[in-house]
Amino acid sequence: MVFLVQKGGGGPVKVKEVSENLDIPQNYLSKIFHVLTRSGVLKSTTGKSGGFQLAVPTDRLLLAKIIAPFESSEFPVACILGQAVCSDENPCAAHNKWKAISALVGSFFDMTTLQEILERENMHDGCAAAATLSEEQ
Repeated sequence: MVFLVQKGGGGPVKVKEVSENLDIPQNYLSKIFHVLTRSGVLKSTTGKSGGFQLAVPTDRLLLAKIIAPFESSEFPVACILGQAVCSDENPCAAHNKWKAISALVGSFFDMTTLQEILERENMHDGCAAAATLSEEQ
């Protein structure tokens, strides 16, 4: 999503360009983008200048909305210790600690927008540029 915003400048970006720049198999990425389009995160346009772009402004796009299509019963959550059945009723040794951590991660996704990630990315890029300049002097 960050790449789409940074490279697209509000316009569509081709799957091939994203695939090549991020070293993600194009076929796999195309399927992901179609899932995100069906869920309303992305919109697609066809034709020579077509591609994918965000369907929601970055300041209103929660990370939870981006990952939601991939958190269904079709993609079950596995026990981190590999136990066949792991639940509150039949917990593995790590279950209670992992449940608390998982809740914190869920809160992060529920409360963080893509815009916040972009701002932190830009801040990081600025710090990296400043470090490079100071090393050159």
